[in-house]
Parts: sequence; C-alpha cells; structure tokens
Amino acid sequence: MDVLQDYGSTILILACLFGFFMAWGIGANDVANAMGTSVGSKAITIKQAILIAIIFEFAGAYLAGGAVTDTIRKGIIDPAFFKGQEELLVYGMMSALLAAGTWLLVASMKGWPVSTTHSIVGAIVGFAAVGISIDAVAWPQIATIVASWVVSPLIAGTISYVLFTSVRYIILDRDDPYHRAKQYIPYYMFLVGFMIAMVTLTKGLKNVGVTIDMGLGSSFMNAVPVAALIGVVVALAGAQLLHKIHRNNPDIKPTNADIERVFAILMVFTACAMAFAHGSNDVANAIGPMAAIVGVLQSGGEIAAKSAIPWWILLTGALGIVIGLATYGWKVIQTIGKRITELTPSRGFAAELGAASTVVLASATGLPISTTHTLVGAVLGVGIARGIGSIDLRVVGSIFASWLVTLPAGAGLSIVFFFFFKGVFSG
Repeated sequence: MDVLQDYGSTILILACLFGFFMAWGIGANDVANAMGTSVGSKAITIKQAILIAIIFEFAGAYLAGGAVTDTIRKGIIDPAFFKGQEELLVYGMMSALLAAGTWLLVASMKGWPVSTTHSIVGAIVGFAAVGISIDAVAWPQIATIVASWVVSPLIAGTISYVLFTSVRYIILDRDDPYHRAKQYIPYYMFLVGFMIAMVTLTKGLKNVGVTIDMGLGSSFMNAVPVAALIGVVVALAGAQLLHKIHRNNPDIKPTNADIERVFAILMVFTACAMAFAHGSNDVANAIGPMAAIVGVLQSGGEIAAKSAIPWWILLTGALGIVIGLATYGWKVIQTIGKRITELTPSRGFAAELGAASTVVLASATGLPISTTHTLVGAVLGVGIARGIGSIDLRVVGSIFASWLVTLPAGAGLSIVFFFFFKGVFSG
C-alpha cells in the first residue's frame, strides 16, 4: 500500500498516458469499422469521414460510453484476489493498457484491422492469470464475451442481409428504382435517427445526469416517443436533401449511378450512426482499466465495489480516439473499405446500418463486443445477399488470422509489462 502512496502521482500520470495511448490505437485502427464502408463505397471521402467521425465518435465516447465501461472494468477479473495487494491491480491495468496500445500501433502500421476488444481483454486475462492467479479471472464472464464475438457478427450479418434484401425488393429491382429510392429512403433515415436517439436518451444523457420522465414507466419506454420524434425530423430533413438531387440526364432511363447518388445521401446518416455507436462501445476498452487505476488511487488503496466514471476520464478516451483517427486512421480505413468486397452506397448502407444497430444494442446492454467482428459480419451479410462469389475469401481469411494473433499478442505483452512495473515500483 505504501507503494501507491509513494508513487501515486507518477502512477496517475502513467495511467493517463497509457489510457490515451490505448484510445489513440482505437481511433487509428478500430474506427475503420465505422468509416470503412462509407469510404469504400465512395459515398464520402476520407477527409469527410474523418470530419464526421470526429463529431460522432467523440459524442458517442463521451456521452454513451459508461455502460460498457462497467463491464470491462469489473466483469473480467475478481477484485477479491487483490485484497491486501491492491497495487498489483494497478500494475496489471497499466500493463493491459500499454500492451493493447502497443499491439494496436503495430497493427495500424501494417494496416491490419484487428479487434481492440480482443486486445484489451486478452491483456487483462494475461496479467491476471499469470501474474496473480488463474482463478482471478472470471472465466464464466470471459465465456460470455467470447460468445458475443461469435453472436455479434451473426446478428449484424442477419440484419444487413435483411436490410439489403429489402432495398433490392423495394427499390433496386423495380421498374422505376430512382423514384422509388427517393420515396422510400426517408423511412430508412427514420430508422437511423431513431437508433441514434434511443442510445443517446437511454444511456448517454443518463451518464451526464439528464433523465427523461414522461410517466411511461421504464427509461426505455420514456425515450421511445422522443426518439421517434427525432427520427421523424431526420427523415424529413433527409427527404428535403433527396428532393434536391436530380438525374444526370432526366430524358433517359435512370442509371445505377443516379440511384446510387440517392443512397450516398443515406450513407452520410449511417456513417454518423456507426461512428456514434462505435464511440459509445469501444471507448470502454481504453477508459475501463484507466478508471480502475484512478479508483484505487483516489480511495487510498481500496478497490471500490462501484464508482462513478469521472468526466475527465471519458474526455481523455474520447480525445484519444479522435486524434488517433485523424493522424493514422486512413490506413486501416482503406484496408477494410476496399478489400473485403466491392461496395456501393446501397450495399454500404445496409452493412453500416446493420453493424451500427448491433453495436448500439451491445452498448445499451453493457456487453463488450468487437466492432471488427460486427462490421465484417455485416459486410459478409451483404455479400451473401449478392452471392458468395462477390466476397474476397482470401482477404477475409487473412483478417480472421489477424484476429487469432491479437489475443495471444495482447496477453504476452501484458505479462511482460506487468512484471516490469512490479519490479520497478515494488522492487
């Protein structure tokens, strides 16, 4: 305990640096899952994607990042094993942040889209199992998280498959797809607006002390009418934008390019939705361990059963994500947006909305998922709807291989860093 008192300030500074470093890695690597499909479908440019993500990734991370943080911080390891040696938890969480951030730096330099959730969970399990005790890991909780890595791409793929199939049936395969696109796309815009509003109202505003009570019982039911109203506003605004789009040559039959121009407008909304969902879910990978360290230091060495996340920790994570995206996110965006399958705005819309819906659902329930798995599942769902031949299976295979490396890489680095910090501070 004297170690935490003697080196408290130094440890706090290191925790902030490592937390920011991890958040930077999330922005540089995992944010491709939010923006890759939009860029790959040429609906928006990389510069436009960065601008959109700066706004909505930050909003999602700062406003709606609290629920998942709770699961990452207290659900993976058993605090009882650290009683009387709380400094080991501090060393471990510092090691996990530095290990996961280091792996994400390497992966981003190589252009590999890897899972930040895999990275941090593997790092935490590594130091806890080897440095503390194998029983310190809450293996049933790990099993739930591992199951979510399988379930989330299946859910995202199913949603994306249904969405793209509905787009083809309602719009693309009809006699007048151009006018039907302008007629029906606002309904899809409503879904996007409703989804963003629901997660903001039920999770995000609660984290900053704002609640809505319309006398309808649960917070979910209270949020539904407000979110529906916001969805209507988004749909109406989108309809106005669509009316301003005109065909390249109105005297001839609309081409695929004309129709895709309409879907490109929708991609702006889905890009915003995915960025918000990604920020709300994945900020926990950086601020969860950081919050655990700060909690132990501020309580004088006690591991609190439950503690609020300070606003400045959420802010640190949000800023790190944005800066990572702006400085190095372009490399992985290009990898995931252009190599899995050929994307158009209509296909990218279905993939992004399906992935965003899955991530928002996970964020609202506090279940950590991999947005990498989710988006790849969503893109595969769209590809399957078009035919398996439209998917580059070699690229998908290499992505799967990088996922397998991520867990042991995070765990191995974390073990090394753990014993390093233990040796430096405890002697």
